[in-house]
Amino acid sequence: MSDPIRPTADCSRTLTLRGLVGEDADYAGADPAIEVSEPALDSRRARAGDVFFALSGSKADGMAFAADALKRGAVAVVAESERPGWLDPAVSYVRVGNARRAVALAAARAFPRQPETIAAVTGTSGKTSVAAFARQLWQGLGHASASLGTLGVVKPSGEVYGSLTTPDPIELHRTLHALAGEGVTHLCLEASSHGLDQHRLDGVRLKAGAFTNLSRDHLDYHPTMDAYLDAKMRLFRDLVPRGGGAAVWVDTTEGSHVAQVAADHELEVLGIGVAGAGIALLSRADEGLGQRLEVEVEGARYVLRLPLVGAFQACNALVAAGLAMLTGASARAVLPLLEKLAVVPGRLELVGTKDGAGVFVDYAHKPDALANALDALRPYASGRLIVVFGCGGDRDRGKRPLMGAIAAAKADVVIVTDDNPRSETPAAIRAAILASVPGAREIGDRAEAISAAIAMAHAGDVVLIAGKGHETGQIVGDRTLPFSDRDVAVALLEE
Repeated sequence: MSDPIRPTADCSRTLTLRGLVGEDADYAGADPAIEVSEPALDSRRARAGDVFFALSGSKADGMAFAADALKRGAVAVVAESERPGWLDPAVSYVRVGNARRAVALAAARAFPRQPETIAAVTGTSGKTSVAAFARQLWQGLGHASASLGTLGVVKPSGEVYGSLTTPDPIELHRTLHALAGEGVTHLCLEASSHGLDQHRLDGVRLKAGAFTNLSRDHLDYHPTMDAYLDAKMRLFRDLVPRGGGAAVWVDTTEGSHVAQVAADHELEVLGIGVAGAGIALLSRADEGLGQRLEVEVEGARYVLRLPLVGAFQACNALVAAGLAMLTGASARAVLPLLEKLAVVPGRLELVGTKDGAGVFVDYAHKPDALANALDALRPYASGRLIVVFGCGGDRDRGKRPLMGAIAAAKADVVIVTDDNPRSETPAAIRAAILASVPGAREIGDRAEAISAAIAMAHAGDVVLIAGKGHETGQIVGDRTLPFSDRDVAVALLEE
């Protein structure tokens, strides 16, 4: 596939406007029989025969770009509002009740092929790991498998980096169409709360869904934690069909709620975690750069060595195993494969050592994730646990002092630096963190902060560089500057 992000639709199929948009629409101002090509959201990418969907957003109204789309060859406009007076009467205009859902379903019709088995995972933390682990488990079972999310698309033929946890629906369905064309049969994708709330996954033919956990995040978008959880519940209420599966980490109040919601919607719920659950984690112990798990499934016990650091990774691995079991594999076939899992880039990734001190990179950029990463590394620090982190700009400001307090409580040395400041003043972001970290060092330049942390590390110490994980850029103002925590750390260690 020459361009995995922009394959063309199935040219052997002729779509009409009604065939693309569907029956649930008002065609009073349109010719539903005209032939059309694909849906379009970005007017700059509209081509001859496309149908432009004008979405209303918090920052812009898509209708403002409709004229541009028409100039580029679009033949119809779809929106929720009444037909604008400026629009040429000859242009087909379709009115729908929910334009976001309409464009997702239109994308599914334009790009109809999908992998036979698709699972989606939601939760605050762990989505990327679960998706990657599910892909690895399916691969170990002999299936052509892929994962899609924060890391982009990882597939048998290679990797394509992405920028969103859940892509826009047109890009998503193009990608599913292309993956199926490459012979991929099994796919696990990440379902963000934004993606679920904005109907980006509508039209994806899911076999199962998974839930990891819930903690504070994205409160710059969702008004409350209840609204945040409710957005995630769309996966189990609306998207996984009745009779499908739900793999749920039930060892939390939110997990128990999710399991009940899934059961109420007639899904096959596989609870994971507590004794008596479908997959029960009976015991866990750290062993070197790994851990020993004792697991029980249907009365059978398994003792496994998981080659990953951190209790939370045991949770993620077992949730992935649950997805594999819900999509046709036996526990006997799946659980031994956990011993072969590979670390996910930027997720508690050991990037090197210096004089006996381990240096780890992790994506933790929210309070709960930072706490979990520090807790996971504490057993390996016979000396000091050193953490370097910051917080992103133009995002939930309330988590900044929370993350500072967590670092102060769980690390021995704290260096506060810049993350992705975006349009905010970096010093102001650091100040909000430093207010709850008495004695922390402030080094705004991220490369200098990483250098300082590694320079002070000695035998027995552990360094955690948190916040950006796999990312290869730092967003400052309106520019994305090349920057990789991993590359900077590796270069310093090689010196």
